[in-house]
Amino acid sequence: MAEKNYRYGLIGMGNMGYAILKGLLKETDPGEITFSEMNTERAEDVSAKTGVIPSQDNASCVRASQYILLAIKPQQLDTVIGQIREAVDAEKILISILPGVTIRMIGDKIGKPCRIVRAMPNTPALVGEGMTGVCYDDTQFDEEEKQTIHAFFASFGKMARVDEKLMNAVVCVSGSSPAYVYMFIEALADSAVKYGIPRASAYEMAAQTVLGSAKMVLETGLHPGALKDMVCSPGGTTIAAVAALEECGFRSAVIKAGDQCYAKCTNIG
Repeated sequence: MAEKNYRYGLIGMGNMGYAILKGLLKETDPGEITFSEMNTERAEDVSAKTGVIPSQDNASCVRASQYILLAIKPQQLDTVIGQIREAVDAEKILISILPGVTIRMIGDKIGKPCRIVRAMPNTPALVGEGMTGVCYDDTQFDEEEKQTIHAFFASFGKMARVDEKLMNAVVCVSGSSPAYVYMFIEALADSAVKYGIPRASAYEMAAQTVLGSAKMVLETGLHPGALKDMVCSPGGTTIAAVAALEECGFRSAVIKAGDQCYAKCTNIG
């Protein structure tokens, strides 16, 4: 298959890579995107579902694209860099979503001048509600490139610029945290099923409550504690439930989860 020029090339079609691809397709024509995926069956399935034509291999994906997403696992980095190093030049823009892996680490492995954006998205990108922390050196990109970078991330949710030293903390608050939220939804639904609400209805009620509560935080600008207090009537049902959560170390458990997440990111680096 003859190579053509693409705006975006995505290396890796795991959960995160596919979520970003699906979000990107809401704003970008499939003809402007290509991807590479080692698993041939997976590549064929993604192409059939999205209309995006896969590249022959990782190097071909990089050669044909201007903005290249590295949606791979940290342990795959050395292998992939070895495959794409010759195809990378100063005109390419690499976007890494590898947890714990710094811009400098990737640059050192490539071994020649290159431009790198480091980001940490999350899987709600699949439904256009992702949250991505992004860092890059402003001096390496012109205004049009910056706008394209921002449009890339905005196509599947919201983005926030952060200092690179804070990227491991981004993993804690948004990269890994959807898993905690899903656990909370499951537990909340179980508490309703326990008293007779059908499971499907319980999941819908719990999920919609989490969605609505999150929108309250984002749209009102009120402190989460203030919003919590608005629900807690004196001597009422909610404050009794909140007291039980505090007794069981609810907030402490969440913070400790963040500590473990941060430590793992540091170890990867």
